[in-house]
Amino acid sequence: MRKAVMGLVAAVFVGVAAMGLYLTLQKPDQPLSPAMVNADVSTIGGPFTLTDQTGKRVTSAELIKGPTLIYFGYTFCPDVCPVDVTVMADAVDLLAEKGLDVTPIFITVDPARDDPESMASYVEAMHPKMVGLTGTEAEIKQAADAYKVYYQRVNTPESQAGYLMNHTSFTYFVTPDGVKAVFRDGFPPEEMAGAIARMLNR
Repeated sequence: MRKAVMGLVAAVFVGVAAMGLYLTLQKPDQPLSPAMVNADVSTIGGPFTLTDQTGKRVTSAELIKGPTLIYFGYTFCPDVCPVDVTVMADAVDLLAEKGLDVTPIFITVDPARDDPESMASYVEAMHPKMVGLTGTEAEIKQAADAYKVYYQRVNTPESQAGYLMNHTSFTYFVTPDGVKAVFRDGFPPEEMAGAIARMLNR
């Protein structure tokens, strides 16, 4: 019962945070795919330097050389992250079928547990092209703040993991020119891929 309550509380926190981001960034009178947040994307994003799954230090400029999808989560996430990252990976494959090359990036919000080795195992299982990024607490906070990502540790002593991370669950479509779109969770990869294809083929 207690675990169920904790799960409900976590879900409420994430929902409130997501709604807060949506209301903050909402930009009226802009027709978009239902999968996309109606956001002023000029206010989102920024440079970062993190460590990839091989242990190499990399900058956002080195990584974002073409169309890119970015998701903030963590490898111990029991539910939301695996679903959202799978959608991102599937969208990348659907775009590849259209001849569009998009790189998926997974950035942890739990650097205390997500070292490069953990990230390597995770992204390898998710997609062969996926890049996994970790760093210090300060480096992760800088990247998360730039992308308006909410995250917070929630202790769960009754669980094997010891704690969970509440976090917003948006996927960001980025090019070297900046963030182009923000996608909500809960939509099929076809929606994401279709919206991105339309943007790239304009």
